Amino acid sequence: MIKLELLSLDMIDEILKLENICFPDDPWGRISFETEVDNPLSLFIVAKDEESDEIVGYGGVRFMYDIGDITNIAVSPQYRREGIGERILEIITQACIERGMVAMNLEVREGNEPAIKLYEKMGYIACGLRKGYYKGKYDAILMTKDL
Repeated sequence: MIKLELLSLDMIDEILKLENICFPDDPWGRISFETEVDNPLSLFIVAKDEESDEIVGYGGVRFMYDIGDITNIAVSPQYRREGIGERILEIITQACIERGMVAMNLEVREGNEPAIKLYEKMGYIACGLRKGYYKGKYDAILMTKDL
């Protein structure tokens, strides 16, 4: 069973390992995650396997005026296609609605078809391209969802 909870400082070492597995070309560093823990303008959700207590996914959003800006979503490769990313997105979306956001945005690496399909399933549409967004060499598709 997968349980979802808020990010805490004691989770960051394990989060960093998963971050480097999921985003080896452009991972967030420790400080980026640490600033999310107590930031009143963000929400960061962690998915844990209750049996092993292993962190298997996470996702975050920043509340930017009236837009929810998804910062990252990641799921451990062996736990993909089990609905974890979708559950994280649902919680993030509900938090945005409760805070009065009118839309949500995210960037996804061009060619990441599994992620793009998930976002489309959740109601996101492609609305732009950010050239060289990832480390200056990979483009990102900008996607948005009206709330």
